[in-house]
Order: sequence, then C-alpha cells, then structure tokens
Amino acid sequence: MRVTSLDSTSQPVPGIPDAAGAPAKQIPPAAVARLTLYLRALNTLLAEGVERVSSDSLAEASGVSSSTLRKDLSHVGSYGTRGVGYEVQYLSRHIAAALGLTHDWKVAIVGAGNLGKALARYGGFESRGFDVVAIFDADQMVVGNEVGWLRVSDVADLETVLHRTGANMVVLALPAAVAQGICDRVVAAGVHSVLSFAPVMLQVPEGVNLRKVDMATELQILAYHAQRAQAPGQTA
Repeated sequence: MRVTSLDSTSQPVPGIPDAAGAPAKQIPPAAVARLTLYLRALNTLLAEGVERVSSDSLAEASGVSSSTLRKDLSHVGSYGTRGVGYEVQYLSRHIAAALGLTHDWKVAIVGAGNLGKALARYGGFESRGFDVVAIFDADQMVVGNEVGWLRVSDVADLETVLHRTGANMVVLALPAAVAQGICDRVVAAGVHSVLSFAPVMLQVPEGVNLRKVDMATELQILAYHAQRAQAPGQTA
C-alpha cells in the first residue's frame, strides 16, 4: 500500500507527445503546479480579448520569473516567438491538453456536509472542464435532498451510482473515521483519482492518484510565516 504525503504535488505527469507520437518527458511536479497558474492567467486574458502576451507579462500575471515561465512552458513544447510572444488561445489550449483538461472528467463528491455542499455548488468546476455528477451522504435525513441541481444519493449505493454516472474522479469531504473505508470502496469501484479533504493520512494501492488537502496544515504554514514576518529582523 502507498501512504500519501502532505506534498500532494509529488507525482510528475506526462507531457504532450511529440509530432511523431512518442511520449514526452514527464513534467516536474512543481512545474505542473505553475502551469495551472499560467492557464488561469491566460483564460483571464482570453476573456479580456487579448490575443498575444509576452513572457514577461504572463510571468508577472502568474507571480513567477520570466525564466521560470519559459522553462516550464518548454516542458509542454511551447517556446513562443522572440519579439512576438505567445498566442494566448493556442497556449491556453496547449497547457490544458498537457494538464489533461481536454478529457471528460466526471466528479463525484462523498459527503454532503457544509464543505461537500459548497463544492457541489461551486460554478468554477464546469468552466475548467470538471462535471460534478453525483453527491453522497450516509445521513438518511440528508439523502434525497437537493444540492444545486444534484440530488444526494445514499452512500450505500456508492458503487452503483459511480458506474451509472461514469464518475472518474471522487472528492472525499468526510470525517477521518470513515474516510479510509470509503476510499477503499471508491478504488475498488474503479476510480483511480481521489481528492481528499479528510483530516487523516489515507492508504491507496499503486496506480491510484491521491491528493490531500489539509486546510489546518495550510493555516499552520501561514501562521509560521506570519510570526516570522512579525519578529524583529525576520522576513516571511
């Protein structure tokens, strides 16, 4: 069994195959995280009607250096044109393809508490290529209620609903005590991409991609940097 670490970006991802169809080198995890920033900035530029952008401008909008941006984009085979920059729409599509966002991603949420309901109602998923197709809970007072356009399914029917909806990603918004058992059922049902908000380290088999979001840990990291910023002679 593989145990997840708090570094949820530890898994490199493949790049885009070259013109001959040969697999590209894997993209370093840190670069993958930054590619999502570039894509967000590019989509903002698209919405504003911008057709081309320089590496300096895109780097500034993404909060990175120009050299870092150029190196990251080289992993997806995009180098831009000197003096001209990048074509915004083309680069946006290219990064989206590298991140796998051109696939059909169907997301199921397990846990219809405050967090699960907020995630189910979030309108930003669809615009980024993710279709929330199901939400589950074990509380019979909650099962059958509507959350957005979805109706809460009984977690007892987890496997049946996952297969019926074609869900290929699952979000766990669950208490620690039940998260591992539900995760095991999700994996056994054939879903190999799991995002967990549960405050516990989960174990998954090799070949299953598990990302962990621990908001308490993130707040602790913020607290560390805040106290350093407040200490005399220290910077965050």
